Amino acid sequence: MSALVPATAMVAPLLTGWSATTWWLHRRLHQARLDPLSGLPTRARFEKGVERLLRRRVPVMLVVIDLDGFKALNDTHGHLAGDAAITSTGSRLNRWAAAHAERWVVARLGGDEFAAALTMPHATDLPGALSTLHENLCAAVPFEGRTVVLGASVGAVWSPHWPLAERSRLLRGADEAMYAVKRAGGGWRIAYSDHAALASVNGRRPGRPGTQSAGGLR
Repeated sequence: MSALVPATAMVAPLLTGWSATTWWLHRRLHQARLDPLSGLPTRARFEKGVERLLRRRVPVMLVVIDLDGFKALNDTHGHLAGDAAITSTGSRLNRWAAAHAERWVVARLGGDEFAAALTMPHATDLPGALSTLHENLCAAVPFEGRTVVLGASVGAVWSPHWPLAERSRLLRGADEAMYAVKRAGGGWRIAYSDHAALASVNGRRPGRPGTQSAGGLR
């Protein structure tokens, strides 16, 4: 037995080191799937989350959001102000989804564009939920003793029965609704049809992330 003690003593640190390395790699992989600024999932993880929701065969609302005035905010007041707006938007979007659905997934798609997918059994609930979301996103954001003021354009689609293969059409419909309301000056809009009014690349409008805005202080 005494001969086994040195061998055990040698193996234990190796096992401990292996466990620590595995934990570190797992943590890095998890962090890579999250946007470091907003703390929300990235596009790839969001799309997988949408697929999981659709597999449940329950009505789903998918929302695409673009902040209004974000570029002007960055250009005028610097990237720290923009970072504050992104961080706040992520928190507000996550809280809104949690308050309105049993299951949901939210994400920062890139830049000032966000998305959410959540279970929504009744179409009549969409207007109230989107109105609340838009109001929350447009609320002033504290920044260096003052407040950052931004707007938001929100597009949504509701899927009571579309199959899993239609995920790209949901994203496209929400994106087109968002673009239409953005051209009208901001607000929110629901696309009640999956008919594509604009050309698309990979389910997105050309020029949007995944295919190949005035702000101020008070």
